[in-house]
Amino acid sequence: MSSSGNALSLNYYEKTCPDAEWIIAAAVKAAAAKDKTVPAALLRMHFHDCFIRGCDASVLLNSKGSNKAEKDGPPNVSLHAFYVIDNAKKQVETLCPGVVSCADILALAARDAVVLSGGPTWDVPKGRKDGRTSKASETVQLPAPTFNISQLQQSFSQRGLSMEDLAALSGGHTLGFAHCSSFQSRINTNNADPTINPSFAESLRNICPIHNQAKNAGANMDASSATFDNTYYKLILQGKSLFASDQALLSHPETKNLISKFASSHQSFNEAFVKSMIKMSSINGGQEVRKDCRVVN
Repeated sequence: MSSSGNALSLNYYEKTCPDAEWIIAAAVKAAAAKDKTVPAALLRMHFHDCFIRGCDASVLLNSKGSNKAEKDGPPNVSLHAFYVIDNAKKQVETLCPGVVSCADILALAARDAVVLSGGPTWDVPKGRKDGRTSKASETVQLPAPTFNISQLQQSFSQRGLSMEDLAALSGGHTLGFAHCSSFQSRINTNNADPTINPSFAESLRNICPIHNQAKNAGANMDASSATFDNTYYKLILQGKSLFASDQALLSHPETKNLISKFASSHQSFNEAFVKSMIKMSSINGGQEVRKDCRVVN
């Protein structure tokens, strides 16, 4: 799991920057109060960071010259709320210059985002380092909304994550919004996905017409898209999830059992999510503590 051997610890900043977590939480809270899409954006940003080169804040780096960075790769052009991390970093730097990594700030902000949305809390292990490499071309390694179960299983297992982690982390789709392009192929009338609920598919066709589609057309991931709950799993069982990759979780006995379990027990989902988030956010990369999250030192 840990390619660079940075051992993470819960009290990593206890002596060097004891107020870091509080400052970051306050920055996330302030931003979320102004824009309710911020929590979903930060959770997704952390996930996209961890799946490319580990949780090393490579997703935060700006493109420079001929090098296109991860944030400009196709799956990441819809990432937003980078300013929240910048604000938190700026405040932490004022207090403890050169101490707290951008990767840790993003991991903590993702946890804060879940808590602000009514989800569980947990202690985040800290001590990640920031990476010096970010390539748009590597974003092809992110799991796509069109993936089937074997592609999902492979993507997760390559990163030391299990089928249980896949089922639990997919529950992050309880937050946020999806653009039509991420599920359009499932609702085309000529070859509609047989696993999608027909009336649900019809409602999506109205939102996502093939011609004259609104620029940012799409749908909320679930009816309570700003609330961290287990509705997502209930929708999968009804054939009403947006992504083929969500519905695909029913096509393997192990993940299917977990979907049913999480749909019937909010608590078992919360516990599994926390365990899997700690595991995912401990995938290591990185060499330094950036001064500015958008550029290498």
